[in-house]
Amino acid sequence: MTQPKSDRSDRPWLFRTYAGHSTAAASNALYRGNLAKGQTGLSVAFDLPTQTGYDSDHVLARGEVGKVGVPVCHLGDMRMLFDAIPLEEMNTSMTINATAPWLLALYVAVAEEQGADVSKLQGTVQNDIIKEYLSRGTYICPPEPSLRMITDVAAYTRAHMPKWNPMNVCSYHLQEAGATPEEELAFALATATAVLDDLKGKVPAAEFPAMVGRISFFVNAGIRFVTEMCKMRAFVELWDEICMTRYGVEDPKYRRFRYGVQVNSLGLTEQQPENNVHRILIEALAVTLSKNARARAVQLPAWNEALGLPRPWDQQWSLRMQQILAFETDLLEYGDLFDGNPVVTAKVEALKEGARAELGQIDGMGGAVGAIGYMKSRLVESNAARIAAIESGETVVVGVNRYQSGEPSPLTTGDDAIMAADPGAEADQLRRLEAWRAGRDGTAVAAALAELRHAARNGANIMEPSIRCARAGVTTGEWADVVRAVFGQYRAPTGVSENPSNRTEGLDEIRARVDAVSDGLGRRLKFLMGKPGLDGHSNGAEQIAARARDCGMDITYDGIRMTPAEIVAAAADQKAHVIGLSILSGSHLPLIEDVMQRIRAEGLGHIPVIVGGIIPEDDKAKLQAMGVARVYTPRDFELNRIMDDIVTLVDPAAVAAE
Repeated sequence: MTQPKSDRSDRPWLFRTYAGHSTAAASNALYRGNLAKGQTGLSVAFDLPTQTGYDSDHVLARGEVGKVGVPVCHLGDMRMLFDAIPLEEMNTSMTINATAPWLLALYVAVAEEQGADVSKLQGTVQNDIIKEYLSRGTYICPPEPSLRMITDVAAYTRAHMPKWNPMNVCSYHLQEAGATPEEELAFALATATAVLDDLKGKVPAAEFPAMVGRISFFVNAGIRFVTEMCKMRAFVELWDEICMTRYGVEDPKYRRFRYGVQVNSLGLTEQQPENNVHRILIEALAVTLSKNARARAVQLPAWNEALGLPRPWDQQWSLRMQQILAFETDLLEYGDLFDGNPVVTAKVEALKEGARAELGQIDGMGGAVGAIGYMKSRLVESNAARIAAIESGETVVVGVNRYQSGEPSPLTTGDDAIMAADPGAEADQLRRLEAWRAGRDGTAVAAALAELRHAARNGANIMEPSIRCARAGVTTGEWADVVRAVFGQYRAPTGVSENPSNRTEGLDEIRARVDAVSDGLGRRLKFLMGKPGLDGHSNGAEQIAARARDCGMDITYDGIRMTPAEIVAAAADQKAHVIGLSILSGSHLPLIEDVMQRIRAEGLGHIPVIVGGIIPEDDKAKLQAMGVARVYTPRDFELNRIMDDIVTLVDPAAVAAE
């Protein structure tokens, strides 16, 4: 039976578009344009150097500046980013984790310059470092001091920014890394409890329930509509349960599961990309149809994100999708459509049971911080199973492994079908950074950094000295260098074990070829997997390494954030037969050129190099001209074919035949 209409229509969720690129000025123009089109909240994407605490002129930042977000090196950049946008009236989400205290400090400093009442600022810093160890890779410090910085931010906002969400537990990248719904539920909830357990000692007991109520979540919505909708209902019920039983929170308003969502980008396809429009809409329904589990904010990817950087028009199309759903349909006029549905109830209970089992396992390891290695290995295994199901056809992806034939998309033709990052943006950023350093008060900078260092060493909250650093003109790299020096740096587990899995489908023939070529080489075929630069999207690299291991190759994969020099040195030391490079940030041309030049300089030009990433057709030819042997994009989902190519590149007989 249809439920009766409510007395009034619900207000729609916040409409957001995750955006930022090239420079602060270019991103400011994009934000103001999107707000004029009806966007109701900002969602800021920062570039990889900013996320990992490097200035734009650091050696690791080469080629990464302004590629996947906006570079923010200092107060001047943040000032430019929000020029003519009144922060006191805005709801701003900043997707930032390892450097969250610093970016929030810059935001507060700009708001103060605008004359804003800081206590009225509304928004969120993601501030979830655990998912960075598991799936995204923009971490800096070890888990314990990282957890401390998260709760420092939370304690500061309790005292000074009562409308600000100090942490946004992010399960989005967990699903992108292959998490099952049960794993996404459990790993995210375990992260939240780790933070709240640490926060207990930093806020008065009487105010702790209100702080529980200010933890928000950022989730993923995939294409399996019923499962995803039930997952959100399970999130709501499990969170309510945890708040009551673990923390004794009695007020229902503090137990409310508040979340924003970015629908799944993992499932967007390079093949027949127009189909992505339908996928995005169906995924949006999963987080809006159920009123009792409806998102508070929704940001939708653009249909062509699997191809490259979306244009403003592409982002507008996604925004209009939300507006049509909210304002043209009658969705907001009714109560929950699924209450009492036995199928939904059964599915929700099954998801909760699976999540509770995972949570029990994690708690037995000391919580999320102690279980990072376990959770990472589970993600790699689950992602391997997902990819294998697509390869076998068990999981259907329209246009990829079924219904591949069709008309070419008119949406992807023309020179302007995909927006290119401004090629001059990095040089412009470096010039302005140099001028900023030259124009500031060096004595004030040194004093502010000394105060930050003292607070970090002595256990004081780092937010106040971080804000003073922002006002003094300290740069992102200088702030992070203090953090690195005091707390140390960290290298997260890769999740790729040394032991082959029990997967056999389609591997026997490749294993036989690997054995034969290894016999001819006099030792096991050595494959070195590398990720140069700051790109932390390691899912593809992990799966290539894991499949190569399962095929019998000798694998070296040391994880993310390697310099070209380190990769080439490892290839020489390990006597690699093939080098694989994975870059998804758009910085493939300068980084791979650097690698190829170093390979030749070291006399290793005989080692074939293969490359994977989101790489336009024109760039494929440029990479091949540099000497790259094979180039793979998301279109190349059949990992066994890539394995066969690797063997062919090493097999002397096959090379001679080519």
